[in-house]
Amino acid sequence: MKIEYKFVTGTVEVEVPDEWGTVLVDLDRQEYNNDHKETRRHCSLDAYNLDDAMLPSDEDVVRDILAAEERRHLYEAIGKLEPRQQKLIRQVYFEGRTFTSIAQEEGVDRTAVSKATRRAIRKLKKFL
Repeated sequence: MKIEYKFVTGTVEVEVPDEWGTVLVDLDRQEYNNDHKETRRHCSLDAYNLDDAMLPSDEDVVRDILAAEERRHLYEAIGKLEPRQQKLIRQVYFEGRTFTSIAQEEGVDRTAVSKATRRAIRKLKKFL
């Protein structure tokens, strides 16, 4: 049996026994089927709508970068507060706790927690 192989530089024919020839032809068929199956799974990036969530448009990327930068500045400013003020800001604004629950936990009046939080916010505004 003759097996034909095509290369960029030309075609080569190889004489092989029939049992090897059937195996090689079957392997070539399997390789073709596998390559064909793999290319069907992929599609061009041009086919995607750039406004979808999968590939955000440039405006979304810019907005996300700006939001990340603002968060970084906020965390840096919070880091400049006193530890007690940092804890209050975290509890009230990040954990969503109420002044009343914090006051009960610390054994102080609700207004004391409220005033301390307001002082922390004023100081935080100066850092921002």
